[in-house]
Amino acid sequence: MNTATSADGTTIAFEQVGDGPTIVIVGGAFSVATDGDALASALVDAGFRAVTVDRRARGSSGDKRGSSPEDEADDLAAVIDAVGGDAFVLGHSSGAVLALFAAGRGVPIRALFLSEPPFRFGVDEPADDLPERLQQLVDDGRGEDAVVTFQLEGVGLPQEMVDQIRQSDLFATLVPLAQSTVYDANLTMQMSTPTPEMLSVSQPVTILRGEQTFPILVTAADRLAQELDGAELVIVPESVMHRPDPAATARVVRARVDS
Repeated sequence: MNTATSADGTTIAFEQVGDGPTIVIVGGAFSVATDGDALASALVDAGFRAVTVDRRARGSSGDKRGSSPEDEADDLAAVIDAVGGDAFVLGHSSGAVLALFAAGRGVPIRALFLSEPPFRFGVDEPADDLPERLQQLVDDGRGEDAVVTFQLEGVGLPQEMVDQIRQSDLFATLVPLAQSTVYDANLTMQMSTPTPEMLSVSQPVTILRGEQTFPILVTAADRLAQELDGAELVIVPESVMHRPDPAATARVVRARVDS
């Protein structure tokens, strides 16, 4: 695994595979670099160099208490610089919000591919104190409760689904990422509605969503495509319920990079 040093000194870990134009994959909540392996492999098959990232407080990356969305944008800038300073960015879920935010702050990105960004546009917002409550749970050693609280209030998953996750083997892999829920909550709440800077990025923007996904994500993708001048909305039937299909997503990226 390779590392980059962010502006605040935090170490950000990433993996890179393949040759060709570079695409940095930025995952969403609870994701680590290895969760992007299937997508990275499909991008390599399509002729790209794919970079997967452990966002701060995840996997092999470091952390700094009180990290902000600006810090995470700096993390992405550091990774792009470390891989040559010339990259496309494919963000999924909160990673798509982060990618667009970073571009709005001037991070050098050739083009953006935004997969089901969870913009709420001011509708059904979580409670204002959610990040603070999540941080307190983490500080109290209650990582499991932080994970569940974020799933229920930050993501909006139904209680039945959260109960199923908690009883599955998956849950044990989520608990070490509890601190990252604070950062994801801050990011998605502060950027619930894209800022003017985010809506005026100069890079080409492609917004991707599945036909079968959560209604809030359909609304978010469609509205973002309307409000972001020049953005293209692409519906990917193979991507189902907030899971981007690797091969289909790689085809979309390849076609637009070639155009």
